[in-house]
Amino acid sequence: MKGECLCGEVQFEILAALPNLYQCHCSLCRKATGAAANAATFASRENFRWTSGHARVKSFSKSTGYRSDFCSVCGSPVPNSLGDTQLMWIPAGLLPDEFTAEIAVHLHLASSAPWEREAASCLRLDAGPDSLSALSEALKPGT
Repeated sequence: MKGECLCGEVQFEILAALPNLYQCHCSLCRKATGAAANAATFASRENFRWTSGHARVKSFSKSTGYRSDFCSVCGSPVPNSLGDTQLMWIPAGLLPDEFTAEIAVHLHLASSAPWEREAASCLRLDAGPDSLSALSEALKPGT
């Protein structure tokens, strides 16, 4: 299976079947992704290889051991080695659309963002010109 960042500069290949996914809801993952949670999985280092753009990968680390690798061109989070283990962390959003897996684990739910819960009247929209006006209307204060 092949994966790539948003701009396509950083590409990689996974040479084995992947396990299901997890979502982490901690504040660090929210800040790194700009989303309610990150969705990711793992691959063994022996089954992972960079195919292009590895020189474009930059890293940010905290003293706690948290590490975030990203494409220096588009900013997408990209795979990184998981500490001293033989695992690579793989962001699920970089994998192809036909990748089929399920979220098997939710991590750090106690620190999830208070806005993460859906309102009872939450809209579910498909893409298209009509959805933009519905979205704009739904996001107005007091609706």
